[in-house]
Amino acid sequence: MTIRVVVVDDQHAVREGFVMIIDARDDLEVVGEAADGFEAVAVTEAKRPDVVLMDVRMEGMDGIEATRRIVAGGNPARVVMLTTFDLDEHVYAAVQAGASGFMLKSMRPSEIADGIRAVARGDAMLAPPVTRRMLDRFAGQAAPLALKTALGQLSAREAEVLTLVARGRSNNEIAEALFLSLGTVKTHVSAILTKLDLRDRVQAAVFAYESGLVRPGTS
Repeated sequence: MTIRVVVVDDQHAVREGFVMIIDARDDLEVVGEAADGFEAVAVTEAKRPDVVLMDVRMEGMDGIEATRRIVAGGNPARVVMLTTFDLDEHVYAAVQAGASGFMLKSMRPSEIADGIRAVARGDAMLAPPVTRRMLDRFAGQAAPLALKTALGQLSAREAEVLTLVARGRSNNEIAEALFLSLGTVKTHVSAILTKLDLRDRVQAAVFAYESGLVRPGTS
């Protein structure tokens, strides 16, 4: 099955570079392009892609607001934020807006393609440097009572699975670590997202840190 992608970046050369990387893969196809947030929302609505590669910083409507509108509108596309800097202060805001992942523009073409595939199948795509910066904001923070209460809805096993999701483990790695079948892990992840009313694994990871289930720096 071909994964349909929309590429959004206000720099033409950068956008064309991503288009070339994506279209060079047999299982990936660029179905639309946009140069700003307004175009991104319109093209995503018209093309209904599987994945949107969204530049964070753009004139007019930035990538965060465009992501918020795409997600709020019920579009099933998963948005991956593209950032030049691993210190980008907008990363956390993008997660809150509904982004399903982050990639650095400096990543290798093969890593970009693999990231698109991962997000399309429902996994998180978090470039390690970006993840570290994002999670720094949770260091030393007390967990809000509402999040602690929500965490109490999970079974002990679901809490274990959520902990490993927050640490960036894939379903296969979680299955191996907890001696569970892959199908059982998928069932637990689905239950976690449903109980906590979360969109995907990225939001699940953020919830795990915000609620105090996992602390930055733990392994």
